[in-house]
Amino acid sequence: MKVITTSIPDVKILEPIRFSDERGFFMETWRQSGFDELVAPRQFVQDNHARSCRGTLRGLHYQTQNTQGKLVRVVVGEVFDVAVDLRRRSPTFGQWVGVWLSAENGRQLWIPEGFAHGFYVTSDWAESLYRCTDYYNPTAEHCLRWDDATLAIAWPISSSPLLSSKDQQGCCLAEAPLFD
Repeated sequence: MKVITTSIPDVKILEPIRFSDERGFFMETWRQSGFDELVAPRQFVQDNHARSCRGTLRGLHYQTQNTQGKLVRVVVGEVFDVAVDLRRRSPTFGQWVGVWLSAENGRQLWIPEGFAHGFYVTSDWAESLYRCTDYYNPTAEHCLRWDDATLAIAWPISSSPLLSSKDQQGCCLAEAPLFD
């Protein structure tokens, strides 16, 4: 597993080694000991699977209790995946990282606790799998506006994205509950 540091040092890109031949490919996508050594010691307790059509934007979601770290990968299609630092005392507070994740590139994105997460689908369909370090807690879930001018995320969007009602109700960074 190759680990790539992003502009926010706690957010990492993981590139599994892919072995390909005329039959297809094989890659190891998860190994606890390797993750602990190369990224951060964490235990994952929940796996999620999301399927979305082209133009869907999900996020930017986070929980202030049962705070979740997420290891995200795409197994069908392609997404532009975003992590936003919401740790008030962090030198990268309010900054974001955007990474292309696809079935083709096999990359994974580690988003530690204290970050909001979202993605935009650029292929006809995309299926994302993500491991979480804590359980989903809907009573502690929050949503940042995907188009908050303060964040100025450079989404690869050419028209209005498809949003859930929850995502349409997101708040701006200035109004958001944050982490210390």
